[in-house]
Amino acid sequence: MSASGGTRAIVAALGANLAIAVSKFVAFAFSGSSSMLAEGVHSLADSGNQFLLLIGGKKAQREATPQHPFGYGRERFIYAFLVSIVLFSLGGMFAIYEGYEKISHPHQVENWYWPVGVLVFAIVAEGFSFRTAMKESNELRGTLSWAQFIRRAKAPELPVVLLEDFGALIGLVLALGGVGLAVLTGDGVWDGIGTICIGVLLVLIALVLASETKSLLLGEAAGLDDVKKIEAAIVDGDKVTRVIHMRTLHLGPEELLVAAKIAVQHDETAAVVAEAINAAEARIRAAVPIARVIYLEPDIYSEAEAAKGPDPAATPGGPNPHPTGH
Repeated sequence: MSASGGTRAIVAALGANLAIAVSKFVAFAFSGSSSMLAEGVHSLADSGNQFLLLIGGKKAQREATPQHPFGYGRERFIYAFLVSIVLFSLGGMFAIYEGYEKISHPHQVENWYWPVGVLVFAIVAEGFSFRTAMKESNELRGTLSWAQFIRRAKAPELPVVLLEDFGALIGLVLALGGVGLAVLTGDGVWDGIGTICIGVLLVLIALVLASETKSLLLGEAAGLDDVKKIEAAIVDGDKVTRVIHMRTLHLGPEELLVAAKIAVQHDETAAVVAEAINAAEARIRAAVPIARVIYLEPDIYSEAEAAKGPDPAATPGGPNPHPTGH
């Protein structure tokens, strides 16, 4: 994913959310609507989330150090995970609490034209932000559906902004419905119900974000298309005859680690094998430019060994072959 594309979407969302948050708090002050208060906190939380994404993107650009030899690319995953926590706690749980309080102690919405006017303005502004995020995402998602794009994207910024803006638009409709019913019926309970619905929506979106960013934090492999390109690039049919096994890992959204055991001719000299490895690395980087850290281990292919299947004890995360530490 293009980092600049993600940044444009974040900045658009940040500008929209700051303007919307101010207008919602003003509407709350004049109307006393709990839906407006919940939506104001929601927009404020979203603004804080965009700041977190920008900070994560900046920190991820730091150079590698001896203590962190693979760099800081995963900072973007960490800050995206923090976004889900903020959205869950500050946005969702606050709205549910405020809605419960409003239902327990209802009061009529005053100066209804303030919240209605602000909500209409907010829908337009959020629609602009959502359109920007969709435009940036369309350049990257290809033939994937929106759900597949959110699940498979290795860069967290666009999926986060997409989900936030989508949730914000639905939340605004819920708030408009709650305020409208409260005004029409004269019963402030409807305002509280709308607020609780907003809170539940934010909690659900936060859980989806947490699940997706947790997967990125644990470490995801390259996409299937990139894996096929890498395997095709490794094998030249002459000096490198096949890939015995391979592991890939995203060190960051735009940095991929490739580790593979490759089969070479059994009678080649060390110099020829080294030359073959260097050529294979060059082909990998040409085929998949984000493959920046590459480790290739030469070996002699054995059909008998291959027939035994993978050794679970040698698999990362598998059983420890030396439980005593010896």
